[in-house]
Amino acid sequence: MKNFAVFILSHGRADNLKTLGTLRRQGYTGKIYVILDNEDDQIDEYKKIEDIEVIVFDKLQEMERTDTIDNFHKHKAVVYARNKCHDIAKDLGLEYFLELDDDYSSFMFRYEKDDTLSSVQCKNLDKVFDAMLKFLDQTGAYSVAFAQGGDFIGGASSQFWQKKIHRKVMNSFFCRTDKPFKFLGSINEDVNAYVTLGQKGKLFFTISECMLVQTATQQSKGGLTDIYLDLGTYVKSFYSVICSPSCVKVHSMGVNYMRIHHKVEADKCYPKIINEKYKKK
Repeated sequence: MKNFAVFILSHGRADNLKTLGTLRRQGYTGKIYVILDNEDDQIDEYKKIEDIEVIVFDKLQEMERTDTIDNFHKHKAVVYARNKCHDIAKDLGLEYFLELDDDYSSFMFRYEKDDTLSSVQCKNLDKVFDAMLKFLDQTGAYSVAFAQGGDFIGGASSQFWQKKIHRKVMNSFFCRTDKPFKFLGSINEDVNAYVTLGQKGKLFFTISECMLVQTATQQSKGGLTDIYLDLGTYVKSFYSVICSPSCVKVHSMGVNYMRIHHKVEADKCYPKIINEKYKKK
């Protein structure tokens, strides 16, 4: 495997580090670091966990370097840990790293069978991660990501499944250490990043054939649950509207149970190659 490690970003969940068990159960054999801020009161408990190394960063220092798009000074936001990861990877001498949240229950392959979408668990994540890193290098992207369950609304006939590759990254981030980029916003920091940087021509991709399965937001203690309960998904989505009002709006999504979510209008977001016939003589 390449000079690579997995970073699990966590806070207050030393007794429920679900992603660690999922990675090992599904065949990842490489290095795992758990990234904590120095305001976490469970640091000593994390250090007792076998099979990981714990790295603690100064949250107040990172807050000074981060544009949160607000004046709330929310300490529980994950954006500070996200922005510290490139520095940590550089200090560790890594060429590549993968940022993950701490609450994943499985990694799945998605495939089409009898005109419906089916799924099966990945059994060798080492090979899957190598393939994602190869795609990262070949495309020149700043980051690539796994799909999420909500991406597949509409099933096999959905645009998401039919298109296969999408200009977005959320929740998981395969990165090169020598291609750093900044997240911004107290929440929705992943969308804010791929939209604002995507408008400048930087590439971010999600692969629809691979999916992560995560604990439902607001259903697990610790992590970002408190900030989601405090601000709600309506405010969360509006951070991305503030970043890019020309191409992001708030709308409702779902089938039986609707919820407020952001909607990125890709045609208005990403630069395109214009036919030479429009060039002024």
